[in-house]
Amino acid sequence: MTKKRVLLKLSGETLSGDGQSVSTKSIQTIADEIKSILSERVELSIVVGAGNLWRGAGKEINRASADKMGMLATVMNAIAISEVLIANDIKSVVLAASGVTNFCETFSQAKAIEYLSKGYVVVFAGGTGNPYFTTDTTAALRACEIKADIILKATQVDGVYTADPRKDPTAKKYDKVSYKEAIDKNLKIMDISAFLLCMENNIEIYVFDFHKKGNLKRVLDGECIGTLIS
Repeated sequence: MTKKRVLLKLSGETLSGDGQSVSTKSIQTIADEIKSILSERVELSIVVGAGNLWRGAGKEINRASADKMGMLATVMNAIAISEVLIANDIKSVVLAASGVTNFCETFSQAKAIEYLSKGYVVVFAGGTGNPYFTTDTTAALRACEIKADIILKATQVDGVYTADPRKDPTAKKYDKVSYKEAIDKNLKIMDISAFLLCMENNIEIYVFDFHKKGNLKRVLDGECIGTLIS
């Protein structure tokens, strides 16, 4: 059976809990979800945001500098995830964008694919290595580079809706939506540069509620519990 190459996009907030910006208890929950899907049929990589540690700044810190700080924050989050995975007997490595840090290996396409083929969970850190790009764009870029089959976008809602379901009780959920429809309806799935990268390279996106136990496995088992963009 051909392995499915998956990129999991996590928000930084997924790592927080119990009043801590980085909670090992929360990361253990992530590790438990990952354990349930690692097999001969899945190659897994992760891109993590930095919102638990850094959400930009006001006029005192310019955008480029704020983004650099955010890139460094993603390295901290990536190392934390990788270390907890290793503690759970899951092979893992952190690959950071060039020029961002000396605390982990530098990303290259060949290196990432080699680690994936050897059963490592590869955690991508440091964004794209350049300011003005979000971790959504990082996820789309890395997915293209490793030729991922799909991006799983982990959220706190169970898919994409016509409006924010927390504010609009009449909002309807999509099971499937095309790239064009998502753009035409301005559905807030990813930032536009990330979304266009996925569309141009025909990489599917699946939006789902990661915080419900067992959902990661359900998605990979083919259950319709979120929204597929293709």
